[in-house]
Amino acid sequence: MEKLRVTIWNEFLHEQEQGALGELIRGIYPEGIHKCLASALAAPDLEIRTATLGEPEQGLPPEVLDTTDVLMWWGHCAHSKVEDALVDRIQARVLSGMGLVVLHSGHMSKIFRRLMGTRCRLRWREVGEKERVWCVAPGHPIAKGVPETFVIPHTEMYGEPFDIPDDGKIVFSSWYEGGNVFRSGVAFVRDQGRIFYFSPGHETYPIYHDPNVQKILGNAIRWAAPVNGIFPNRVTPSPESVEEIRTPNPLAKLDTASLHK
Repeated sequence: MEKLRVTIWNEFLHEQEQGALGELIRGIYPEGIHKCLASALAAPDLEIRTATLGEPEQGLPPEVLDTTDVLMWWGHCAHSKVEDALVDRIQARVLSGMGLVVLHSGHMSKIFRRLMGTRCRLRWREVGEKERVWCVAPGHPIAKGVPETFVIPHTEMYGEPFDIPDDGKIVFSSWYEGGNVFRSGVAFVRDQGRIFYFSPGHETYPIYHDPNVQKILGNAIRWAAPVNGIFPNRVTPSPESVEEIRTPNPLAKLDTASLHK
């Protein structure tokens, strides 16, 4: 069986902070969120590796990105530090078929906003309130094996309005103890690529240890995987027809090639 090649990218900055906050985060994710996810999502059909912002070429040199079937992205405080050239390469890869799973505050990442074409703003509040997640599309592959509803005891609130395009398929929706609601799991298609955004997953709460969250992310990887492989950059002109064309060309006597320069 050919394995899906998964790369889990993480800023890996919060986990290295000094002081009480850094100690709290390291107590939850001692090796970083990326390592926690890699361990939790390990499966016979997945070949998982991790990458971080501080590594050469920000963790995603061509030999890594070009051999990735699904990229999982966690970012928060260093969105602006991700180089535009890297965003260009990721975007091209997604449009060619690579899957992208964007986590939590990755909604403000350059790559997610680029692919959405919006500013992706939302309301937020961090007081450790309860979140109830509802599966609103139980027939979707990402919802397979996930209960109709489950509770995350403590989380950061993300609330509507959420500035994302209307073409997304809402798979999960959340209600928060403070009364807010949010489209917490939304799936998109861009050209050949599939994208899934999932909001639960703050760095100071053990949300990625939750079995339901892990199940959703594993499903998302498999759903986002390339359907027909990853295509090279496509050439759009099609000078050769698959059927015989009998209609006379009214422009046959013109130099049509010069019209397209």
